[in-house]
Amino acid sequence: MPVETRDPVCGMTVDPDGARFSFEHAGTTYLFCCGGCQAAFRTDPDAFLRPQGESDADAGGHAPDVHGADAHGGPETAGAWVCPMCPEVRETAPVPCPRCGMALEPEIAAPPVAVEYGCPMHPEVASSEPGACPACGMALERRTVTPEEPPNPELADMTRRFWIAAAVGWPVFGIAMTEMVAGAAALPWGRTASNWVQLACAAPVVLWAGRPFFQRGWASIVNRSPNMFTLIALGVGAAFLYSVAATVAPASFPDGFRMGEGVEPYFDTAVVIIVLVLLGQVLELRARQRTGAALRSLLGLAPAVAHRLPGESGAAADAGTPDEDVPLAAVRVGDLLRVRPGERVPVDGVVVDGRSAVDESMVSGEPIPVEKGPGDPLIGATVNGTGSLTLQAERVGAETLLAQIVQMVSEAQRSRAPIQRVADRLAAGFVPAVVTVAVVAFAAWAAWGPEPRLALALVSAVAVLIIACPCALGLATPMAIMVGTGRGATAGVLIREAAALEALERVDTLVVDKTGTLTEGKPRVRTVAAAPGGVLDENEVLRLAAAVERASEHPLAAAIVAAAEDRGLPAEVAADFVSETGRGVGGRIGGRRIAVGTAAFLEAQGVDIGALAAIADEARRRAETVVLVAVDGAPGGAIGVVDPVKASTPEALAALRREGLRVVMATGDSRATAEAVADEVGIDPADVVAGVLPADKRQLVADEQAAGRVVAMAGDGINDAPALAAASVGIAMGTGTAVAMESAGVTLVGGDLRAIVRARRLSRATMRNVRQNLALAFVYNAVGVPVAAGALYPLVGLLISPVWASAAMTLSSLSVVGNALRLRRVEL
Repeated sequence: MPVETRDPVCGMTVDPDGARFSFEHAGTTYLFCCGGCQAAFRTDPDAFLRPQGESDADAGGHAPDVHGADAHGGPETAGAWVCPMCPEVRETAPVPCPRCGMALEPEIAAPPVAVEYGCPMHPEVASSEPGACPACGMALERRTVTPEEPPNPELADMTRRFWIAAAVGWPVFGIAMTEMVAGAAALPWGRTASNWVQLACAAPVVLWAGRPFFQRGWASIVNRSPNMFTLIALGVGAAFLYSVAATVAPASFPDGFRMGEGVEPYFDTAVVIIVLVLLGQVLELRARQRTGAALRSLLGLAPAVAHRLPGESGAAADAGTPDEDVPLAAVRVGDLLRVRPGERVPVDGVVVDGRSAVDESMVSGEPIPVEKGPGDPLIGATVNGTGSLTLQAERVGAETLLAQIVQMVSEAQRSRAPIQRVADRLAAGFVPAVVTVAVVAFAAWAAWGPEPRLALALVSAVAVLIIACPCALGLATPMAIMVGTGRGATAGVLIREAAALEALERVDTLVVDKTGTLTEGKPRVRTVAAAPGGVLDENEVLRLAAAVERASEHPLAAAIVAAAEDRGLPAEVAADFVSETGRGVGGRIGGRRIAVGTAAFLEAQGVDIGALAAIADEARRRAETVVLVAVDGAPGGAIGVVDPVKASTPEALAALRREGLRVVMATGDSRATAEAVADEVGIDPADVVAGVLPADKRQLVADEQAAGRVVAMAGDGINDAPALAAASVGIAMGTGTAVAMESAGVTLVGGDLRAIVRARRLSRATMRNVRQNLALAFVYNAVGVPVAAGALYPLVGLLISPVWASAAMTLSSLSVVGNALRLRRVEL
């Protein structure tokens, strides 16, 4: 199959190896730079594939830019001017704000959003328009998430139909209740006239208000996918047609249908069922709309306005230069933005000036603010503390972490958990079985029931069809998954697929990478020691080493240079720099020849390192990587560099062990270093696997699985990706590489292992909720169908009306939705 690497929407070239967004159309796989381009293309592929000049996107023939600017790079204006301080002020000219006096700014038109609708029970169903699912008949819900709650046309339509049906159908209900309480004699106009009045009122309710249900029922028959609307259409249709015939031609009915004067109709049954089902649809649509509240609240965290520093992107602004307030859609990569105290960070980027503590709890789940300074990353939508920061934008629009979180969780909500297969298998044969029960019930009542036995047989059959609607069974799993994944997103736990959420509660073994997972992944100098009897002190050893290492790009070199800067040592650069990859570096400083590197590197230059052996051995026992320093061929000292264990790691591992998990550490480091780290974090030495390559980590996971264990793998690097993909549940650190996050089913936004405990608790709560929902649906149908068929009539004389069957059916669906919504408040 051919692959098109040029984004057909914005024209960017996409690397096939790193592409995250793709879509297959007409036998070709198209790659996209971001989710916004993918969504726009899926809505109307042909609009973006037309040759230049044939596109109807605009007058010039180019397609609109989904990133928020027109094809020429400038922001689109809507012709209005607004005040950044008083959003309600709108003018047609750039005059001062009449309220605060600030200069008005041009309003930026929001970029077009490609809206997609889908079915919660059938994730494969997608549509660009609202409507009904062709497989189950349920109303499609909006998958595209926006900060504001969008209007729901299906909810508006069902609400309108409900109120009109209730008003028009009220006389039918009143006549039926009067007859039930006082008898047919209480009707002043007689049975015949009463039937015609009921027909006049019931017809618009059934034929207009209930029309969507009959359309969906017919579609289910055409598509050979029987569902709840099949049963509703059959039940209501049978009751209504019977009643019409009883009104128009009562004389044609045999005595088995007669009850006193004439033939009693069941217009009230048809009307009340339609009204109750409409009410159920309204309540269900409102409840389902609330499942996206978590994602909408996340998107709403981003500020509407950013303070952009004037001048070229990436260039520092002059002191005292006023900021330019621009809409968030107008921010571009490279822009310098000011984040004032107490404000939210507008986009992802890096601090170029200033220091402050930033609250990242809304994306990481951790309440403690994180200190930020020059060079530190910032996440969009996090809250700045008391300091002022200057930020250089690196990811904007759909590329920000916040947008990717929403995209990931939205995709997870559409995935199917393995437990869903149980409900699918039952639902496949459920409707035919119910129809069979209804037919048998009708035959049994017609043959052996009391008079009027045929009328009672019809009532029983209709009640069975109505009460057995499988809506609750179908909603049991997807509703819990949708709410659960949204709750996880607010706690810093991103679930990519429902299968990972289901498997997480069964995990008994956790394999963790060391660097970047247990540790910070940023080497730091811990110890500096001068050679015994030498002429150098610790600061001199560090100064000379840093002067040589400044020309190196090795991570250990960066740690040594940073340590020298922290101590305020003079910054120098060595002359005659030389480097041997993986061994060491050398150069001249003030006429002295300096060598910095491994023992083998120094020995190759004739340096006797015996005086440093004891220092080096002691450093290695402390899990430090040793860098030796020689001056003019004599040992000068040793520097111990360590990758510090994250402050939260010991607490996290202790909590995981309390959860019953066995923790195994896998690392490419030496055995001595690995065991030192294991001792610090409380991992049993028997559960330490050192000196492993990426393939070895994957094999370790496979071996544990072969031993009958359910394995989760936590890692952050490219070398962890094979093991993450092989594990029952892959858990990626949000601070790691994109490849690791793509290979994992769960991502911890803050990279804190304590979030695994939250993820496991979320898994348990969600799966418990799924089982509760399935139990509600099964028990409801196991009890409701026999009762509706008349199983209790011989014992206690109970035969439920189709009206009560409809109320019970609606209640069952609402109980499942309501139970799922409880997950929004679960404590993690």
